[in-house]
Amino acid sequence: MTLIELLPDDLARPHPSFLRDEAAYQLFHAITQGDCAHRWKSKDGRVMFAQSTGYKGWLWLSQELTEKERAEGIAAICTLLEKDRLPGILSDPETADQFSHTYSAMSGMSSSIEMRMEAYACPTVRPVENVAGQMRSADRQDARVIAEFLAGFSEDAYGYTVTAESQLPGAERLMDAGHLYLWINEGIPVSMANIAHRSPRHARINAVYTPREHRKQGFASALVGEITGKVWKEGLTPMLYADLSNPHSNGVYRSLGYREQGQITDIRFY
Repeated sequence: MTLIELLPDDLARPHPSFLRDEAAYQLFHAITQGDCAHRWKSKDGRVMFAQSTGYKGWLWLSQELTEKERAEGIAAICTLLEKDRLPGILSDPETADQFSHTYSAMSGMSSSIEMRMEAYACPTVRPVENVAGQMRSADRQDARVIAEFLAGFSEDAYGYTVTAESQLPGAERLMDAGHLYLWINEGIPVSMANIAHRSPRHARINAVYTPREHRKQGFASALVGEITGKVWKEGLTPMLYADLSNPHSNGVYRSLGYREQGQITDIRFY
């Protein structure tokens, strides 16, 4: 299979079968617009691969492909990546597993699953009521709080223990971007969420976090609900990813009207 360059404009008007899967693969838009290490597609647009420099790659294969075409597409990408030491791959479970076996055999690297996620999109907005507090944009005065939240998010989501000080640069970048929001109750920030990226049809929400002492009070639900409504007013469909090992967060998103769009498996190579 011959691969050619994947351009951002290709994603604005993609193959029709990609539109059916687009919510689960919204990251393609962000990657192709940023610092790309690789971005390829098949000539007919039914195979796409994109990787930000230093990060795992994302792979999408159209459900219309035959088994032979799937194998050819994966083999073509693995051949181009054979000497690159790809950090990992994200795709639907079947594709991620097939790619992992092919790439490991060609590169000699081992693999392990780091996370299984569900992609969600919200077709209708369900407002959250009777939760104390209100949403506001984060600003520079919140830098320390956001850094502490990011450190807690890192531990909860990835199992990595980091200091708040190490998260200050990331907190400042998020605040400067202007899409980070806090839920404030009695003058205290109790939850955060971020609009990470807007693409032609979706807006991706991430970094949803509430410190343990403020959980089970509906703060995250209220905040994500407010952001969801904001995104809808912009004419975009909100979407997000949730770790399948956390049933509580998945339940929260479903209660807000989010619906499953497909699972994504995150595999690391080493």
